[in-house]
Amino acid sequence: MAEVVTMPKLGFDMAEGTLIRWVIGEGESVKKGAILAEIETDKATVEVESTYEGILARHLVPEGEVVPVNTPIAVIAAPGEQVEAELPKVAAKEEVAPVPQVAPAPASASPASPVSVTPSVVEGQLPSGVKASPLARRMAEERGISLNAVKGSGPDGRITKKDVEGYLSAPVAVAAKPATAPTPSPLEPIPSTAVPLNRLRAIIGRRMTEAKQHVPHFYVTHEYDMAALMALRQQINATLPEEEKTSVNDFIIKAAALTLREFPNLNASLDEANNQIVHHGQVNVGVAVAVEGGLLTVVSHDTDRKPLLEISAEVRPMIARAREGKVRPDDIEGSTFSVSNMGMYDVEHFIAIINPPEAAILAIGSAREVPVIKDGQVVPGLRMKATLSVDHRVSDGAEAARFLLAMTKFIEQPIRLLL
Repeated sequence: MAEVVTMPKLGFDMAEGTLIRWVIGEGESVKKGAILAEIETDKATVEVESTYEGILARHLVPEGEVVPVNTPIAVIAAPGEQVEAELPKVAAKEEVAPVPQVAPAPASASPASPVSVTPSVVEGQLPSGVKASPLARRMAEERGISLNAVKGSGPDGRITKKDVEGYLSAPVAVAAKPATAPTPSPLEPIPSTAVPLNRLRAIIGRRMTEAKQHVPHFYVTHEYDMAALMALRQQINATLPEEEKTSVNDFIIKAAALTLREFPNLNASLDEANNQIVHHGQVNVGVAVAVEGGLLTVVSHDTDRKPLLEISAEVRPMIARAREGKVRPDDIEGSTFSVSNMGMYDVEHFIAIINPPEAAILAIGSAREVPVIKDGQVVPGLRMKATLSVDHRVSDGAEAARFLLAMTKFIEQPIRLLL
């Protein structure tokens, strides 16, 4: 019996996804667990695995289409099974930008037509005769450009997403200035360019704006003595092959997870609808990862209950997949607290924006050699600053300070992380 594959809901707040690429073509065999397609969500590009086995009989959605969750996207059938000719296909979600002198819609649609279509918009064609894909129309509308100015490279001159991106990235023409005597300069002028805002960066901007507007942040900073941790890490890494060596971030993740067991109010989410704070039963630490065009958070589940080396071995490949644009759904879902580390960029101190619905995020600076006073003498020291951003509706400054202080026993006595 044929099985219908739908657009998965990859996160509690996901409403739609863009089908970026079909990995398996029509007529090809499919095994359970095989990658069917790549889906772009609010957080990342995710590889969608098949839960069925058989032949991919039909693609119901073209590449580049924005699809609501739970909408049919493909049909998988048994070998030799006949699939009905008429199968539901997703309707384009984007609306066409208004164009002057559009013919009015008919007073009533034909009873036999499942979708009412105005005569001015048919099969991706704009009223002016310009053909464009739904994704290209949406990009043009969002950026306020006329598709009449864009040259299409698709069949019959159809404008695609790449055509719109190419138009946006074209150098901006600059009016010629009166000729003047040239001034010698060692540097060539840099032309102005317009860079299209990619989907990930746009989503990050929207989510972080909402977080800063609706979540009352406050910040507390603590400085840690890193000498013992760095020494222990050096000893551990001396026994490991290059590809398995631990990072400073692995120690921080483990230390934060163990401290969260003592402070459930910071491993929590605010449920405004029911006027309550939800203390999560799992400690799932999200790890911020810089990727091309944005930032992703991969998630270590049950972090407090895993050995340090297991956390390191788990997080390392997730970070690699994130940077390659091949994260899995489990890689990015379910975090209850986040850590953002910019120490590798020699950043002394910064503050991070909370990632809703979490109640807090920890920002980590670099471990730096600084002069410190010990027993009345100025001596070399190794110090690291960490700043906790907290939702003031869930916690307060005193609790945040106690959390950072409690984490000291794991950072400055790192042998506790191995027990």
